Amino acid sequence: MNSKKKIEIKGLTLSELEQYFLSIGEKKFRASQVFNWLYNNLVTKFEDMGTLPKGLRKKLNYDFTLKTLTLKEVQNSTLSETKKFLFSTQDDYSIETVLIPGGDRNTLCISTQVGCPLDCKFCATGVMGFKRNLTIGEIVDQYFLTAKEFGKNFISNIVFMGMGEPLINFQNTLGALDIFTSQHNNRISRNRITVSTSGIPDQIRALADSPYRIKLALSLHSAFDDVRSKIMPVNKRFPLADVLDAVRYYSKITDTRITFEYIMLKGINDREEDIRALTKICRSLPSKINVIPFNSIAHMSPEGISQELEPTSKVDIETFVSKLRDNYITVMVRDTQGDDIAAACGQLATKNIKLT
Repeated sequence: MNSKKKIEIKGLTLSELEQYFLSIGEKKFRASQVFNWLYNNLVTKFEDMGTLPKGLRKKLNYDFTLKTLTLKEVQNSTLSETKKFLFSTQDDYSIETVLIPGGDRNTLCISTQVGCPLDCKFCATGVMGFKRNLTIGEIVDQYFLTAKEFGKNFISNIVFMGMGEPLINFQNTLGALDIFTSQHNNRISRNRITVSTSGIPDQIRALADSPYRIKLALSLHSAFDDVRSKIMPVNKRFPLADVLDAVRYYSKITDTRITFEYIMLKGINDREEDIRALTKICRSLPSKINVIPFNSIAHMSPEGISQELEPTSKVDIETFVSKLRDNYITVMVRDTQGDDIAAACGQLATKNIKLT
């Protein structure tokens, strides 16, 4: 019986595949063939890689595994076309991925960690706690397994906005970006990929210096350190001034516009002084604001401040947005979709993670 621990082949970059084939005496072009079978033809068995010799397919099957995630469940919203996917990892953890259809823009929201260590008070994933980082293969397979379900060209956009903080799982996030943006992968344009972060300054700068040039979204949620630290404990380690300096660097180096994500919380970040402070920030760099209604996280039985949070009313959101626009700030209001299946922004979490 073969007890050899196999390597996840999904998650290896093209250059890593090339090194592998050279190491076993094969030509380097075999790497692009395998890359094409994996990511453009979405094969699930090595024997289906018809352009490879039979012996090489056996060798790949001996050295590698194609399996990273197993699709356990798909939930369909009755109020929108949103779909939530429950995947299990090979070590029996659970993660969630959300597909948000929208005409010619179908967005997949993918996860980078099992849970999250940052404990943002408005986020159900934070209530879960943190178990581990996802591998590159587990990150990319959320996209490729979903694409296999709905057709190769259905998904048009990828957002790293699911469970976890992408820039804490930095190297694996970069590895996933390398695969998604490869010239050998004919799927998603880099200007349709967004990484969302709560604000890790050094990693924001490192991402700016990487070759990927994708869009960046900052989970801002307050323009004041005291408020932000209250609802986002990570701000105590990385104050807003440092985060904004890094974001300005990202915008300058990549020549992209930053998106500020802003969940509206009654009496906390929906005041007149918030409008003035947001206006000042947005005027300091190319940017826009995504205003997001607060979605309940009661399904995770939160405690403390998380239990006390309330959404800003729809009328007050409209007033808030109108005043920002009067200041010539670009503001988008994100419609709540999928909240009936706990798939809306801030609601992703699983209670059926394995016990350790």
